[in-house]
Amino acid sequence: MDYDLIVIGAGYGGFDAAKHAADKGLKTAIIESREMGGTCVNRGCVPSKALLAASGRVRELSDGEHLSSFGITPGTVQFDRQAIADHATQLVENIRANLTKSLERAGVTIVRGTAELAGPQQVAVRQSNGVERVLSATDVLIATGSDPFVPRGIETDGLTVFTSDDAVRLESLPQWLAIIGSGYIGLEFADVYTALGCEVTMIEALDRVMPTFDPDIAKLAGRKLIESRDIDTRSGVFASKVIPGSPVKIELIDAGTKELVEVLEVDAVLVATGRVPTSADLNLAAVGVESERGFIPVDDGLRVLAGGNPVPHLWAVGDVTGKLMLAHTAAAQGVVAVENICGGNRTVDYRSIPAATFTHPEISSVGLSEADAKALAAEQGFELGSVRSYFKANSKALAELESDGLMKLLFRKDTGEVLGAHIFGLHAADLIQEVANAVARRQSVRDLVYEVHTHPTLSEVVESAYKQAAHALAA
Repeated sequence: MDYDLIVIGAGYGGFDAAKHAADKGLKTAIIESREMGGTCVNRGCVPSKALLAASGRVRELSDGEHLSSFGITPGTVQFDRQAIADHATQLVENIRANLTKSLERAGVTIVRGTAELAGPQQVAVRQSNGVERVLSATDVLIATGSDPFVPRGIETDGLTVFTSDDAVRLESLPQWLAIIGSGYIGLEFADVYTALGCEVTMIEALDRVMPTFDPDIAKLAGRKLIESRDIDTRSGVFASKVIPGSPVKIELIDAGTKELVEVLEVDAVLVATGRVPTSADLNLAAVGVESERGFIPVDDGLRVLAGGNPVPHLWAVGDVTGKLMLAHTAAAQGVVAVENICGGNRTVDYRSIPAATFTHPEISSVGLSEADAKALAAEQGFELGSVRSYFKANSKALAELESDGLMKLLFRKDTGEVLGAHIFGLHAADLIQEVANAVARRQSVRDLVYEVHTHPTLSEVVESAYKQAAHALAA
């Protein structure tokens, strides 16, 4: 064999798998056809957070009413669109370079080219210079990630109609932007564009905006992130046809009747309708594997399945598995897969993996949704507990004049075990980690209530929720 392990794809899942494998002493190669770092580093998490950081500063400095409450008189706020875009680009380049150097230092061989399976334990690589070769490895791990989903009827040109891959470059600031989709991608870019002076129309096919978020969190967040800003919404309608140009034309049809209800003409459209797995060109048939809507089936140990049975020496991690399409999920899966390649028996606890939306303020969650928790309670015969902790009772949030916030904690009323949490408010993405750790350890609020939290900090929002839950158990 040429290698102990070949990893296809150098996103976060592939990177962590390759790095961990090399650290474990495996002779490892990683194959990437595009930029090192995959979607997260180049077209997702990293550049979008740079844009959110910069546009967030603009929003804060432009909020004269908020600043005057501190006794601060703001001046005229000016910004340079290109400089903001350059900030994101430079951050991407730095992190990509650091990631590449990290793999090289670990002894990982980096192969540039397009890969496909050539048979059991074989990977065919077409390099950028046109040379093709077949590499062999004891184990092969697929980490090809995902790409933006563009629904049928929507034509993209990368300029007037584009996906998040294009939006992170911030090549323009359209006066009127339509965003198709109100999930975390749509919300984050609405945050960026409105802070920089754009008007936004948000289009959602389901019957309410923010349909994937906890309803109570969505109600409060919607008031702050949508209703208070230069955003109007259309829900229960599909963008059945989008034609690039100046203006861009959008045909909206009723989600139920499929009848035309409106034609919008806007300056640009961002398509934020989710992501689809990148697996079509992997030649899965060479190893007898059939994808499920493009997703590669895996067992709890990340072994690829064919007909319900593990394929020897073949593994998959990240978005292409469809388990939980987040960069940190992919990274965790990569480490677990390598541990199992080395003879371990590890699994990923998906319930304890947190998710965050980096709007201003942020939204985060971990564990079960309230609907899923109720279903589990009915199935297992326990009573579900739910308490709310408000930022308006938190000293640090009040000092920051950022008291619009809510935490909902879900727990078992018999054992006190934490089942999940949903937070909207200042630094919600950081606060959720404490609850994620409790979920991972299956801890009870009976024990968590005795943990001491620094005063005054936002973490006391979590402490308050634990105390309310423990009180509910004692009642």
